[in-house]
Amino acid sequence: MATGAAAASFMSLKGRDNGLGFAKASDFVKVSDLKRVKFHRTKIFLIKNSNPGLDIPELQPASEGSPLLVPVQKYCESTHKTIRRKTRTVMVGDVALGSDHPIRIQTMTTSDTKDVAATVEQVMQIADRGADLVRITVQGKREADACFDIKNTLVRKNYNIPLVADIHFAPSVALRVAECFDKIRVNPGNFADRRAQFETLEYTNDDYQKELEHIEKVFVPLVEKCKKYGRAMRIGTNHGSLSDRIMSYYGDSPRGMVESAFEFARICRKLDYHNFVFSMKASNPVIMVQAYRLLVAEMYVQGWDYPLHLGVTEAGEGEDGRMKSAIGIGTLLQDGLGDTIRVSLTEPPEEEIDPCRKLANLGMKASQIQQGVAPFEEKHRRYFDFQRRTGDLPAQKEGEEVDYRGALHRDGSVLMSVSLDQLKTPELFYRSLAAKLVLGMPFKDLATVDSILLRELPAADDKDARLALKRLIDVSMGIITPLSEQLTKPLPNAMVLVNLNELSTGAHKLLPEGTRLVVSIRGDEPYEELEILKSIDATMILHDLPYSDEKTGRVHAARRLFEYLSENSLNFPVLHHIQFPKGIPRDDLVIGAGANAGALLVDGLGDGILLEAPDQDFEFLRNTSFNLLQGCRMRNTKTEYVSCPSCGRTLFDLQVISAEIREKTSHLPGVSIAIMGCIVNGPGEMADADFGYVGGAPGKIDLYVGKTVVKRGIAMESATDALIQLIKDHGRWVDPPVEE
Repeated sequence: MATGAAAASFMSLKGRDNGLGFAKASDFVKVSDLKRVKFHRTKIFLIKNSNPGLDIPELQPASEGSPLLVPVQKYCESTHKTIRRKTRTVMVGDVALGSDHPIRIQTMTTSDTKDVAATVEQVMQIADRGADLVRITVQGKREADACFDIKNTLVRKNYNIPLVADIHFAPSVALRVAECFDKIRVNPGNFADRRAQFETLEYTNDDYQKELEHIEKVFVPLVEKCKKYGRAMRIGTNHGSLSDRIMSYYGDSPRGMVESAFEFARICRKLDYHNFVFSMKASNPVIMVQAYRLLVAEMYVQGWDYPLHLGVTEAGEGEDGRMKSAIGIGTLLQDGLGDTIRVSLTEPPEEEIDPCRKLANLGMKASQIQQGVAPFEEKHRRYFDFQRRTGDLPAQKEGEEVDYRGALHRDGSVLMSVSLDQLKTPELFYRSLAAKLVLGMPFKDLATVDSILLRELPAADDKDARLALKRLIDVSMGIITPLSEQLTKPLPNAMVLVNLNELSTGAHKLLPEGTRLVVSIRGDEPYEELEILKSIDATMILHDLPYSDEKTGRVHAARRLFEYLSENSLNFPVLHHIQFPKGIPRDDLVIGAGANAGALLVDGLGDGILLEAPDQDFEFLRNTSFNLLQGCRMRNTKTEYVSCPSCGRTLFDLQVISAEIREKTSHLPGVSIAIMGCIVNGPGEMADADFGYVGGAPGKIDLYVGKTVVKRGIAMESATDALIQLIKDHGRWVDPPVEE
């Protein structure tokens, strides 16, 4: 079984039970017992898992050299190939969820639930587009009453798609709607706990137990009703809406998300109710992935087999929303996790179905053919807590005429493939790389491409093209060209692309001494072929597995490569090179890049991206590359938006307002703005945002700084200007750049 390094810190643990246990949990498991035992003739502390009835078959140090051991936990069936995690079947109406069934796709209505006709119309449109389930917000008694009419109207129209009630803060409403809808989504952060005030609370063991008893008292009637009517349930934790109790006890962390859901699951199990699924949503794909992995790891230890609903909440709109969703959902699907998914977009709900289907197809195909590589032992990847492996950036060497240090960026690099035709119009070419121009000369900026791949060099007598390239080299942009090109028509100071075969034959030795090498590697080569890497000085590695090789998993091959590099202390930067086929649709490219490269970058594996697609617009590929890095919380080159997808609670037109705010603020890299339709998705969901624009009442907007409301009840007509003024007041505003 593959093992990952455990979390290094167990800070702020509080003693209980005569000093034999802790009230808090580590990043891995809930701590329930602490003992001194002998391990390799040394006395160490042993933390047992939260299920005291299970034997622990294998232990590992919490960190290298640590005397504290934790259970080795797996989070998926295999880390070297896609094997779908085995789950029980959960019935939602007539639709079966679980590993024995297709990955189900779903979305959520945006209409006012009380408007029965509008909601019915949306549900029918969603069903006609091919969704398996549809969720409807049910916030009060009037909405619950309308649900009966919605259900009956759909049945009369011969639409039997299962309906899911979205519940926040309203146990009585959940009880009512359970009589007619097929599934109830409850949020453990606010179903029985009060709305989070982000206060740090101190609990004794008795206090905490009383809180759990209160949750059980409130939740048991719903469980019993779902059993009576044969309803399903989703225990859906949101990173941004954890209760103060959970955050005080476990932190605002993936660990807290898991424990919040488990409190409710234990009540379900106590009542012998098992027709439920879990979800662990966050607007940050990195946190979302960690939370799901931790949830599954704990389920493996507990022996639980409940299905998973996957989603990145508040993903946003357009390519940004699709990219974030592909990073989070695609990462988990390729590890065989996920049984139903939703892509949350600030767009009409039926527009979510197509990207949702593309991701579901990706996951199903990978598991059906068990995409992957030959088994290998994984020792270095940290899959429960993010720790980036940073390759050594190019350093300047004695005697070099040019500065290679800008060929890669410390926060993640973007490389682009360039054609000879682009060199014919140098100024347009520089602009396409997002370089700044001063009197026609290029200069690098925050979002400028770092290096380019030129598969064909201009002729030696093409002075204009070579001058255009020299000017890029002069501003520390890397120029990469194949070995054959550099040998036949050399470009001074270019970096040379070689493969393992060219290295093994010694062909690269024909180059002038000191030539910078870029090595292209598949990742699944025999280890003896990789041995040559120990004898060369590579400026970077391009991980390039042919797109047509469907049986080999790109993610798994890269993991194998990174494991080899780490095991041999080879700290070359590695960039993910994906060559898409001609004719690939834009959505497929975005989802493919997010699910393949993003799945590695969220684990800190990789230093950048090179996307190629022969018939795609150059600017689109460049923007997609930067969007991917930003979505993986690496290089921040534009304003970050946390934007909810709208629902029946939304108090303004999210799509219109989002577009208006983006138009006026999209030039603020490093600034994060949350645009939320209502307070349910308010302060908590803005955990990652600097500023928030939240619907407070019909026609009224509340503005936030972080999680704190600073202005209430602003008329919508002036709210965008007030948001901009708030950003200015906090010193985060810069004027939009003026085009030359």
